[in-house]
Amino acid sequence: MSTPGGVTAPPARPAAARRAARCAAALPVAPLAAGPDEPPVVLPRGPAQEEARRELARSVYHQHDPSLLQRALNRFWEWVGDLFDTASGATPGGVPGLIAVVLFALLLAAGLWWRLGTPHRTATPAGTLFGDRPRTAAEHRRTAGAHAAAGRWTEAVQERMRALVRDLEERALLDPRPGRTADEAAAEAARVLPGHAAPLRAAARTFDELTYGGRPGDEAAYARLSALDEALRATRPQLAAAQETAP
Repeated sequence: MSTPGGVTAPPARPAAARRAARCAAALPVAPLAAGPDEPPVVLPRGPAQEEARRELARSVYHQHDPSLLQRALNRFWEWVGDLFDTASGATPGGVPGLIAVVLFALLLAAGLWWRLGTPHRTATPAGTLFGDRPRTAAEHRRTAGAHAAAGRWTEAVQERMRALVRDLEERALLDPRPGRTADEAAAEAARVLPGHAAPLRAAARTFDELTYGGRPGDEAAYARLSALDEALRATRPQLAAAQETAP
């Protein structure tokens, strides 16, 4: 067929031939090589994909793959990187600003740790002065001295307070009572030793702050309590005054 410009156009293909061509192009087939005298073999899409998966699953294709641990580490560092990028994007100044914030937080934590120290708690029941196992005043003093020598001032102050009260019980100035608190011991001791009422109350308050308030002890507190303990050991009680004020 000739066009007006003199160019011969290809003959029109029948509609049936066009439909057959489209169907052939859409068929998911895989031709396989056959012998010279045999027609090519065609596999449908499903078996061809399964064959490809089996081929790619062979170990020869995975010799240089990362191990499970390496893949987990890679995922972890990717997560850290994403987190860092998100934080740096939300922080004024970007990455330098984020680094400055982290350094400031570390310095603040170090300063608080140096100033306050590690909080220490005792295993005694809440509110009581002594634990389950009774010990003598001398034993409490030796334990307090060992704590002080090691710089454990909280434990040293606690043990010295227990030594003070236990000494008063051993001298029959206080009745032995397992559930007694430091405040109760100070109030009862002040009746027989009125000249030391104020330092006794201060010692009980210090014991409570260290034991139940979480405040760390120091060398000065231990020195004050040790001096009070020695002063009480050298003081004669005023039993008459105690009997008059007793309920």
